[in-house]
Amino acid sequence: MTAWGVRTHVGRVRHGNEDSFFAAEGLWLVSDGMGGHAAGEVASKIVIDTFAPLARRGSLRAADLVAAVHTANEAVCRFGADHARARGLGATVTGVASVVVAGTRTWAILNVGDSRVYRLVGGALGRATIDHSETEELVLEGVISPEQARTHHARNVITRSLGQGQALQPDVWLLPCAPAERFLVCSDGLNSEVGDADIRAICLAEREPQAAADALVEAALAAGGRDNVTAIVVDAGSQG
Repeated sequence: MTAWGVRTHVGRVRHGNEDSFFAAEGLWLVSDGMGGHAAGEVASKIVIDTFAPLARRGSLRAADLVAAVHTANEAVCRFGADHARARGLGATVTGVASVVVAGTRTWAILNVGDSRVYRLVGGALGRATIDHSETEELVLEGVISPEQARTHHARNVITRSLGQGQALQPDVWLLPCAPAERFLVCSDGLNSEVGDADIRAICLAEREPQAAADALVEAALAAGGRDNVTAIVVDAGSQG
């Protein structure tokens, strides 16, 4: 069985919230929009509206998620082409879905952009996604540390997003289900303000998923809240 909690906040600096999210049994997603002139919130809403019908299906496949990414990408590009003031808009999408592979229930982790999925199992927190960003490339090359990436001047440069007007390849990972696990799906407004060690501590301290989502967002706000921040906390299996 699963339980989840969700919190989103405009932050302490921005005037509008360009984050959108979806949370329903078997599908949890965050989309972080970009583009200004309200185009960012339009882009993220287009993405979420494209994915939402998947939750009504009795059984999902990983291929369904990939197809939805392509459909959403085309829709965002089309909106930008039709609205001059919105040209250049885009969005990330990341999340967790329950899918069936060879008759077995499995987790599918989806990502395009720099929003993230974390997975907590047995007290160990790990990132289940890789950021599509210039700073992530520098971290993987050993040029900077993950901690330095949080304040690096190129931290907002995304290398892959919906709305770029080209063929888009999403990342999809398949993970076997654990007896008890917690997922965190979040926009970069969380992890840019709160380090992984503090994210882990909060996820361990707050047993209820809604309380955990609230505490994570409050931590981001307390650290400065310079961006919109969204957190979905999903508990699967017995949490003991």
